[in-house]
Amino acid sequence: MDSASLYKPLIRGVAVAAVCVSLLSPSVVSAQNRSAPTSRAEVQLSFAPVAARAGPAVVNVYAQRVVRSMSRDPFFGRFSGPRMEQSLGSGVIVGADGIIVTNNHVIEGAQSLKVVLADRREFDAELVLADPRVDLAVLRINTGGERLPTLQYANTADAQVGDLVLAIGNPFGLQQTVTSGIISALARTEVGISDYAFFIQTDAAINRGNSGGALVDMNGALVGINSAIASESGGSNGVGFAIPSEMVRRVVESAVSGGSTVIRPWLGARLQTVTSDLARSLNLPRPEGVLVSQLYPRSSGERAGLRLNDIILSVGGVDVRDDAAVRYQFATQRPGSQVPLVVLRGGRQISLTAVAEAPPGGAPDPVLLAGRHPLSGARVVTLTPATAEASRVDPFADGVFIQALDRRGIAARIGFRVGDIIDEVNGQPVRDAAQLDRLMAQARTWVIGVERNGQRAELRF
Repeated sequence: MDSASLYKPLIRGVAVAAVCVSLLSPSVVSAQNRSAPTSRAEVQLSFAPVAARAGPAVVNVYAQRVVRSMSRDPFFGRFSGPRMEQSLGSGVIVGADGIIVTNNHVIEGAQSLKVVLADRREFDAELVLADPRVDLAVLRINTGGERLPTLQYANTADAQVGDLVLAIGNPFGLQQTVTSGIISALARTEVGISDYAFFIQTDAAINRGNSGGALVDMNGALVGINSAIASESGGSNGVGFAIPSEMVRRVVESAVSGGSTVIRPWLGARLQTVTSDLARSLNLPRPEGVLVSQLYPRSSGERAGLRLNDIILSVGGVDVRDDAAVRYQFATQRPGSQVPLVVLRGGRQISLTAVAEAPPGGAPDPVLLAGRHPLSGARVVTLTPATAEASRVDPFADGVFIQALDRRGIAARIGFRVGDIIDEVNGQPVRDAAQLDRLMAQARTWVIGVERNGQRAELRF
């Protein structure tokens, strides 16, 4: 079985403990004075105060969707009819004025949303912002001016493997349940659940139904939003994954500021993980950091002073070991903020400062190609770092990429796919969507340069 298939979203139940914060004055809880238990009395201390503090901020999220099901009638044959489907997940109140965060997969495709508080009061909810790329969504309920219970965000930079955590929620539709465990790993980037993976792993029992709930530390602060489990059976095997609180806060801040999308800063560097073989070739004593193999012109990284073959050791004070970690750490910074980088260059460490900026290039309008040619029915967009990042395409590539395909169009029928990059037509480099439209319309035979999944080919029609 492909390892990616082991990761299961956690729908069908109310999730874990909610930890909340006032959006007007967000604060962060730092772990201090860490020490191991020194007496039997300390070992027998109860988690009850933490659970009692976090419990009131846990909510149920009901998402209703209209689906069409196919069935066979003995008289009328096959027919389809609408059917109401309801899923149950959880949410965390992150704003006393009724702002709630949950997983995107809990509410995706819903026609109506309802939130049930811990005291059993029910509210209709509206979707403020959905962010599928990190599997988060922000909802709002009208509290009529009432202030809801909130807790603080944790500073996950202080989190350590072995820290105690609680999961509070409603797995399998049961009423509020508390499970305890530890943080069993940090900075999981190889999970493959979302585009900005940097998950906190826990062995606290997480099961189906915990989606959108919170992982809570011993200060009662939000460590992360539980999102998935690694399981062949669908049950808890002691490996659950939570989206760290700093990413949650960035998404919530974007939502409450009126944004329709989350602006994620971009360093502008192509990076390569330093493996054992690469470390030996670079005369490094051990594998560490990520190697800068390409810089986008005038990007934040280049202006900060990064050079080719630099090895980035940390971003924002957090050690990084692969491209995903660098992307995550940069993406969680507020636009315009100063981001410290520690870089290894020529055998010595140097400090640089990059500005957190959105990828350049804006969002050019898409062009729908039509006519009697091989790309008819394709909607294409000029490649810029901004459009590439938004569409999961290589931001260093040149040309245009296919954003969508009409399934009945020529392009779809002959095998073009969404995400294909068109960089050349009849020997002429393609620089933007309007130029591609002209080149396709003017020719009667075509040699099209196409890049797909890092492989390039020339197709003749």
